[in-house]
Amino acid sequence: MAEDGDEDLETVAGLLEDEYARQILRETSLERLSAAALAERCGASKATAYRRIERLREQDLLEAYQELDPDGHHYETFVASLEELTVRLEDGSFEVTVERTTDPADRFRDLLGQLKEPGDDG
Repeated sequence: MAEDGDEDLETVAGLLEDEYARQILRETSLERLSAAALAERCGASKATAYRRIERLREQDLLEAYQELDPDGHHYETFVASLEELTVRLEDGSFEVTVERTTDPADRFRDLLGQLKEPGDDG
């Protein structure tokens, strides 16, 4: 996966050119939604919604979470992780930077990992 600042313009632009992908990002920026709910809100088939979800996840623009329904079954919900996209033209080259949101629990875990001393087991 590409790191921030090392994105592929054609891949990201091609994905964001797709109306379904943009609609999925819009909807999931407001709330976590299942693939079925996204398909309905986007007016797409479930297969189309799943394909776009997979492409967005491949670019780390969408995060998945496991949910438990009242019947005890698991299903995934999705939330946009795209915060900002910047395209810059410098010295004849395009530079694409994608800023992604991070879950507060993930930020806390990363902070603890940075504070942990090498060789420290606890």
